[in-house]
Amino acid sequence: MALTGRLGLLAGLGAIVVIFVPSWWAMLAVEAVLLLGVLADLALAGNVRRLRFHRSGDTNVRLGETAAVTLTVENLGGRRVKARVRDAWPPSAAAEPRSADLRIPPGERRRVEIALTPTRRGDREAVTVTVRSTGPLGLAARQLSRPVPWRVRVLPAFPSRRHLPARLARLRELTGRHTALIRGQGTEFDSLREYVDGDDVRSIDWRATARRGDVVVRTWRPERDRRIYLVLDTGRTAAGRVGDIPRLDCSMDAALLLGALASRAGDRVDLLAYDRRVRARVEGVSRTDLLTSMVQAMAPLEPELIESDAAGMVSTLMARVRQRCLVVLLTELNTAAIEEGLLPLLPQLTSRHLLLIAAVSDPRVSEMAASRGDLAAVYDAAAAERARAERRRLTAELRTYGVEVVDAPPDEIAPALADAYLALKAAGRL
Repeated sequence: MALTGRLGLLAGLGAIVVIFVPSWWAMLAVEAVLLLGVLADLALAGNVRRLRFHRSGDTNVRLGETAAVTLTVENLGGRRVKARVRDAWPPSAAAEPRSADLRIPPGERRRVEIALTPTRRGDREAVTVTVRSTGPLGLAARQLSRPVPWRVRVLPAFPSRRHLPARLARLRELTGRHTALIRGQGTEFDSLREYVDGDDVRSIDWRATARRGDVVVRTWRPERDRRIYLVLDTGRTAAGRVGDIPRLDCSMDAALLLGALASRAGDRVDLLAYDRRVRARVEGVSRTDLLTSMVQAMAPLEPELIESDAAGMVSTLMARVRQRCLVVLLTELNTAAIEEGLLPLLPQLTSRHLLLIAAVSDPRVSEMAASRGDLAAVYDAAAAERARAERRRLTAELRTYGVEVVDAPPDEIAPALADAYLALKAAGRL
């Protein structure tokens, strides 16, 4: 049961009457009238307990897009129900409309179309549906709240997919399948063909030349069926925001672009999210299902406000990956975390695998380093320049261990990581 504002207004008017006619009989008369009005409304209001609720619609949506969920209200009673229905979702789901007025004849059903435009990744679950059927006098209403479960998984936005066509064109150039003035590069033998002007004489196959009686050269292509292992650091450094975007979301975007590119190149791609334990894992997935599996695994990930366990991460990698592969670690170039955690373990990791560290830099630091407006700006510039120098020193130290480092701002980290992968593939280092 719920009481309306109209009842409160009438109670206020009744209090004025009692003030001018101060007696117990006047007070009892006012209360009796109000009570009879409430009872009449409750008796004549539609029976909300005979309503049944059903849901249908989208279960997945990409961040920034809109999902449609339908709430169906069915009246199993024998009386028409005039009610206001409120569908409660978390604020981050941005559900519209929040409520709707329905008239449901007996034995019929009505639908409410709800549009969700989530502002955060992860699972967004419906809370409850509250229905209120007000009586004809508008003094009281029958009210009922019931859980009607539904979950919409909000997938990563993947804005860097616009860079994929250009990187695929470069990949086709590397494999020699693109109409260009360069030939396929790499270290894996592809086929034999006749020599033409401009070919490298070192590619001549002398045995085949002797057999055919004509000059024949070998053609090469980048290695295929190599393994790429993407590791997302979900520790405390991933929670930092660069502009309006968490570092973890930038890392996810870069991992998706690299995964899409590597799978098109014929390589096997696996994913691991780790801080002090495994948060998500994608392994042994076919190339056609790779992106779907990756976004489903990434969607519910949130940074954990704990220091990542570098030793546990390396031991997990070494246990699961026996053969040589390219390990791409998407983390932050935090001096303390790298030097105390990862740096002592690098010889063990780089002795078996090729390691590439990708980190998101803050463009605000570069802006501060260039500012000279007043005394405070000069101090800010000095602090920013010191941070940049420390980052360069750490990058140089990592490269002495044979580690490749990609350090770029949020809007450039994904294409920069894809370019680094293509460079390694063209050089035959995978």
